[in-house]
Amino acid sequence: MSNRQYSPCGTYDPAPAYEDHEPYGPAYPDTYRPAYEARAHTVHAGDIAGPRPGQPETTARPPGRAQARHAARRGKGRSRPDSVRRLIPQALVVAFLAGGTTAFVANDKAIELTVDGRPRALHTFAADVGELLTEEGVSVGAHDVVSPAPGTPLASGDDVVVRYGRPLFLTVDGHRRQVWTTARTVDGALQQFGVRAEGAFLSTVRSRKIGREGLALNIRTERSVTVMADGRPRTIRTNVATVREAVEQAGIVLRGQDTTSARPDSFPRDGQTVTVLRVKGSKEIREEQIPFDVRRTRDPRLFRGTEVVVRAGRPGTRRVTYVLRTVNGVRQKPKRIESEVVQEPRTQLIRVGTRRHPDSVRGAEGLNWHGLATCESGGRARAVDPSGTYGGLYQFDRRTWRSLGGSGRPQDAPSSEQTYRAKKLYVRQGSSPWPHCGPHLYR
Repeated sequence: MSNRQYSPCGTYDPAPAYEDHEPYGPAYPDTYRPAYEARAHTVHAGDIAGPRPGQPETTARPPGRAQARHAARRGKGRSRPDSVRRLIPQALVVAFLAGGTTAFVANDKAIELTVDGRPRALHTFAADVGELLTEEGVSVGAHDVVSPAPGTPLASGDDVVVRYGRPLFLTVDGHRRQVWTTARTVDGALQQFGVRAEGAFLSTVRSRKIGREGLALNIRTERSVTVMADGRPRTIRTNVATVREAVEQAGIVLRGQDTTSARPDSFPRDGQTVTVLRVKGSKEIREEQIPFDVRRTRDPRLFRGTEVVVRAGRPGTRRVTYVLRTVNGVRQKPKRIESEVVQEPRTQLIRVGTRRHPDSVRGAEGLNWHGLATCESGGRARAVDPSGTYGGLYQFDRRTWRSLGGSGRPQDAPSSEQTYRAKKLYVRQGSSPWPHCGPHLYR
């Protein structure tokens, strides 16, 4: 049985557990002597006869050899229970020390712990991986990886690996996202996420280490782009960031107003076809009219249906600049790029009559006014003679119309008002205002 002790550092102390003192301590010396040794020097009264009467007293002789053996057997028999009682505690102590040492040796495990790429060998009494990490002060988060898992039981010779997660702000072909990686280098992260690095543009070298704080990484993979220019296609492999750069890489020069079918600053996609647009253009300035508004006001002095233009409207003028372009030889629709008002339009003001028409005119009723209108204007209320002097059903001139209380132009008044004014004229002058068609009044 080994008497070595287990030290706090996980090693064994080769020194004996009780090398410098007795089992029960130096303060209690061992006074035990076998009982037969004490009895060998004792003379019992029954063993030696006293002097006989009349004889002189003699000195007692030591007992014989047979007597000594007999006394020793008696003393040994009496001392056995005391000796057993004293040996039992010693045996228990020895058994406890032997069993404890065996348990220590059985629970001690030799483990290799690798934390973020740094390995170290150690001894532990931890039952599983989680206890080992707690014992060693290794904390892990949601994005960290522990192999084997924290609840896995430990055995001597096991390897435990902890890989810390690192945030990676990854932009691949213009698409930005945040991911977590346990790789410690850019090259390892590319392999972990399956990003094809051959022919790609990387914002940093592949061997760069990724710290616990993370890294921003911009990647542009190699793509196939076809540029169509001047009727000829050119296909290239590129990792550039814009369509403009891809066109330049294809050896095509953009001049003047030339542009591309895709926005020049957009990201070129794999398999995309970009067409170069050869643009020729010029500017043209045109003057255009601005329509005027019409404002109507109710007037109770005018008969219903009568509208009088108080102020004539006037259109405004606008100066407009257009761009005239041809794209690859095809004329495009003019594009307005600038507009300037030269003259503001003037609103037209109109008065609208609301007065009720009279039912009749004394002295003019019962005549054939329909026949007269048919003869003068063909029965058309808005008729105007070729000279522009006479208008309406009954071909009034403006002076006569106004003298009869009319306003505006006679051809603009409703038919009922024109007939009313014609009756008033008849009462005043008879049929003479209509020398050719007047006889129709009497038919």
